[in-house]
Amino acid sequence: MSDPLTILLAARDEEESITAIVEALRRRFPDAEVIVADDGSRDATADRAETAGATVLRLARRGKGQALSAAERAAPPGALLLVDADLRGDASPLLPSNSLLQGMRVAAFASRQGGGFGIAKRVARTLIRLRSGYEAREPLSGQRALSPRARAAVFPLAPGFGAETRMTIDAVRAGVPVEEIELALEHRATGRDARGFLHRGRQLADALLAAGPLRINYRGLRLPLVGWTVALHEPVATAIGLADDAWSGPERGFRAHLRARRTTGVVKLAGIPLYGLLRTRSVSGALLVGLAANALNQLDTRPGRALKAYLAVAPLVGAPIALPVLLTPYDLREMAMLGDGGSNGLGTLLGLKSVSRLTGRGRWAAIGALAGLNFLGEHRSLGALIERAPVLREVDAWGRVA
Repeated sequence: MSDPLTILLAARDEEESITAIVEALRRRFPDAEVIVADDGSRDATADRAETAGATVLRLARRGKGQALSAAERAAPPGALLLVDADLRGDASPLLPSNSLLQGMRVAAFASRQGGGFGIAKRVARTLIRLRSGYEAREPLSGQRALSPRARAAVFPLAPGFGAETRMTIDAVRAGVPVEEIELALEHRATGRDARGFLHRGRQLADALLAAGPLRINYRGLRLPLVGWTVALHEPVATAIGLADDAWSGPERGFRAHLRARRTTGVVKLAGIPLYGLLRTRSVSGALLVGLAANALNQLDTRPGRALKAYLAVAPLVGAPIALPVLLTPYDLREMAMLGDGGSNGLGTLLGLKSVSRLTGRGRWAAIGALAGLNFLGEHRSLGALIERAPVLREVDAWGRVA
């Protein structure tokens, strides 16, 4: 290996196996640093990994993808070897002995162990083929060697068990060579019991989310956009917001978009009020819809903030709450994010419901309040103002991961 090598493991409640695997890795790769990302373990995993000679990151529980991403940020530049914390066998053939590592090499297990009916694996293969054209034999294998170029192409990873599926998609789409190598490896297999099916169900759900649109949040975590689900209630405004998610530039705020002229933000600023005008047949309705959508979008800068605002207002105007309640835990735990599609869709929904509830002075009072909030957000950070108000700061922090 010409490149410096760092070995990354994500581990949760692996006290029985972690010592053996860390010691084995240190014997096989004496010059490599072993970093164990302890994903909120409730046992002695972190202590035993540290005693065995690993560098340990003690994390709140975030899931495999985010734990590995934290470990990668802590690693020095160079090549990476990713291995699962329950691996048994020698993963060193993933690293070429006499040449520089090129691209990404993935371990394909020589023999199948346990597992269910192969549904999660088949779906992951299909997702990889549809998004990149690559035919993967082992789409869910966690044993991977990455060159510096491959590392740059795939990190930060998708969250949870979708990390491997998206890793392959990103590598292939970036033009990084991907090679699968059959190795005689073993791991702790899940069976056809309730626990095994639950694990594979999570793999399946995470892979589906990981193959969709992703964005990096304020903390540098790469999260699936789930705002498209709001299209069940409000398809037009959600679609306009999704266009902004997909093609937006660096512009922020009314003035920046208007100066740039041809941006998806301009489409959003004009399109949503126009949609409100067509739906409500009134100028006041168009103003209320446009201002509500933009206000909620301005609040969507921290996990759960926009959804909390929506849920506070929705019962007052008769807007649906079932879907936002379902999305809130994932948003708060930073396992997914609304994005512009979700925040604009929900804001539009609030605006339309408000038009049907408010008339005369009440409607114009709401327009005035929203206009003031939008104006304030143009010139000051709404998030900073929330942080300065003790009561709002406490409510804003409820349920959020530290």
